[in-house]
Amino acid sequence: MKQRTPIILTLAVGLVLGGVTAGHAADKLDRTVLPIPEPRVKPASELDVRKATPPPHFQVKAPEGAPNVLVVLVDDLGFAGTSTFGGPVGTPTFEQIAREGLFYNNFHTTAVCSPTRAALKSGRNHHVNNMGAIIEMGTAFPGNTGQIPNEVAPLAEMLRLNGYSTGAFGKWHELAAWEASVAGPFDRWPTRQGFDKFYGFLGGETNQWAPFVYDGTHQVELPDDPNYHFLTDMTDQAVAWIKYQKALTPDKPFFAYFAPGATHAPHHVPKEWIARWKGKFDQGWDRLREEILARQIERGVVPKGTTLAPKPEAIRAWNALNDDEKRLFARQAEVFAAFVEMTDHEIGRVIEGIRETGQLDNTIVVLIYGDNGTSAEGGMNGMFSEMTYFNGVQEQVADMLKHLDQWGGPQTYPHMAAGWAVAFDTPYQWTKQMGSDFGGTKVGMAIRWPKGIKTRGELRTQFSHVIDVAPTILEAAGLPEPKVVNGTPQRPMDGVSMVYSFDNAKAKDRHTTQYFEMFGNRAIYQDGWLARTIHRAPWEPKPRRPLTEDIWELYDTRNDFSLVHDLSAKYPERLAELQVLFMSEAEKNHALPIDDRVFERIVPSMVNRPDLMAGRTSLTLADGMTGMTENVFLNIKSQSKTITATVEVPEGTKAHGAIMVQGGRFGGWALYVKDGIPAYDYNFLGLQRFTVASNEALKPGKSTIRFEFAYDGGGLGKGGTGTLYVNDHKVGEGRIERTQPMIFSADETADVGIDLATPVVEAIGSEAKSRFTGKIHSVTIELKEKKAAASEAEQQALREARAHKALAE
Repeated sequence: MKQRTPIILTLAVGLVLGGVTAGHAADKLDRTVLPIPEPRVKPASELDVRKATPPPHFQVKAPEGAPNVLVVLVDDLGFAGTSTFGGPVGTPTFEQIAREGLFYNNFHTTAVCSPTRAALKSGRNHHVNNMGAIIEMGTAFPGNTGQIPNEVAPLAEMLRLNGYSTGAFGKWHELAAWEASVAGPFDRWPTRQGFDKFYGFLGGETNQWAPFVYDGTHQVELPDDPNYHFLTDMTDQAVAWIKYQKALTPDKPFFAYFAPGATHAPHHVPKEWIARWKGKFDQGWDRLREEILARQIERGVVPKGTTLAPKPEAIRAWNALNDDEKRLFARQAEVFAAFVEMTDHEIGRVIEGIRETGQLDNTIVVLIYGDNGTSAEGGMNGMFSEMTYFNGVQEQVADMLKHLDQWGGPQTYPHMAAGWAVAFDTPYQWTKQMGSDFGGTKVGMAIRWPKGIKTRGELRTQFSHVIDVAPTILEAAGLPEPKVVNGTPQRPMDGVSMVYSFDNAKAKDRHTTQYFEMFGNRAIYQDGWLARTIHRAPWEPKPRRPLTEDIWELYDTRNDFSLVHDLSAKYPERLAELQVLFMSEAEKNHALPIDDRVFERIVPSMVNRPDLMAGRTSLTLADGMTGMTENVFLNIKSQSKTITATVEVPEGTKAHGAIMVQGGRFGGWALYVKDGIPAYDYNFLGLQRFTVASNEALKPGKSTIRFEFAYDGGGLGKGGTGTLYVNDHKVGEGRIERTQPMIFSADETADVGIDLATPVVEAIGSEAKSRFTGKIHSVTIELKEKKAAASEAEQQALREARAHKALAE
């Protein structure tokens, strides 16, 4: 993978880093096999305990002086996302860490979420983690299954077994889709991946106003607070956990992983943050790119003479837009900028919390502002609700303008136009998903550790990658890379410790070779050279050409920072050598065969991915069964179905609340009772609602409520007739003219007896307000016929939308 320079860790005498010793002479434990076994104790022969001497208490402690560790991973923010790297948004927390430590301008990710997270936390390449893409696109091929193997134990587990407290907060997105339910298995849940504490969400994105949150493996009921915001909540949780650890065990180091869902869509921000950015993006994305580059050159984070890479052809010139488009797009950028600023502020609160414990100077703070480049998955116009695009409904600018004042608030689920993504990835051409362009892989990184780094406020230019973080932390802590963890021999880390660069700005690069691959976009870096091919852009529904016909380019990154001078024609032999090297590295890391499929990978049966509901046509649930994502629930779309609920209402109680729901404010359905009246609602994307209600109230005692939906057929997403029965007596009937063909929500769930997160039916609300006042004995969902066939045009449009949804996550 790369040339290794030997680093000797001698625990007996300690490891001296910048004058600080991490380790101590008394530590003679063999830390290469974890967990460290307890010493054998000879059986006692003395009868009287008063005459016996107990053996010394055995406890695994971290090496003396081992630092606390805070790793922060921001979501979907590119190279120009911080003010340190020339961006338009002030990020004082990042600037502070860079000023008091170091910042790196050649730090890379995998270009997409799940792969970057797995690589960061393990020190191994993403395909080695079986994370060739996001978990929702796992296949049967090694390198792409979505199941992290035991031979790549995460850094958190290594630290935990060496005496650290460990906590993870925020986004996870490393759990195989079919394992994200109460049925488990729980092996790859955060609390079985090295973390004592987890507070966050499992998927690729969440509604910041109404998230689906786990505390460990327990679902969290949200507070009845109109000002609730998950980013603030997770920060409060992280700060409280850190302070609690230091109050009880001040000498025990902690490892905290802080991964906000920000700045991934939906872009949800309180109004007071948004108001600060009014009018500050009226110049448009073309002018903004020029302004950013000028600041980057002025601050020395890019070399003098660096030129802007050309925009992708699909991104229109700002001056070619009409006034409505400019007004809408500028508002989108204002909200995104506010999201970035708020995120930096909350990260600052975590750091301040550590400072208040008195241990900030011996805490390694690693800020990675982006798990990939900024996302262009909002398409050319952005969107008021992602769910519309995922279901093949194209939002029009005129319609989105009606929601301009709501943009970023609880009534929206928005994303921004792709032109802004290119601007926040300045000076590069491409964005998130583009593993073969530095706009997709390069992000801002800063590190601070006063007790281990003498240098302050300096730039580092050595090539580095997220896989380098884990070995860096192990070296700084005075810990060896383990050879065996929990009984499983370990695959050696692919990353290289960055400690060598801490106090030596001119140190020769040690991470000299790195392959990149994402959805067929692939590249190989070696000693400053980059060979790459652009196989497919984020907004393109299919690859540009077959893999064997891809056009390869060659760049000298040492003299061409923004990748604008293709040298393939000048140095064909060098390009050929790098192409051979790519295949070698891809084979070693399970990146072969290259999988550029998009549509097929969304459907489990087409790629042999496990599916909990495979072959099933019915599902019986009961009260209290909540939090079922669409990955672990029957797909009821575009077909006839029956929902039968047996409920019991106590005498003297008016029935009210959710019986069974799926989805939320931006699309879903609900069987419920409102003020005694049973009803069924279908919420089409939050744009149109259909209700079939009873003509009589539900009586006290036991009742059977049945809703039958007779699908019209004739394609996907069509309508049908709904009929409601109580105790086999018909009480209501009505038309549901439109249904969602592909997805209800990226983060909302199916719930019995309550509607978690946002409400499907606003009139009964969500969370505690929606709890059913009676008892639900059972709810059975039955599919009545095979899914209706769709026209080829329908299938193509809807596959594209669904694939876009998965990629966006």
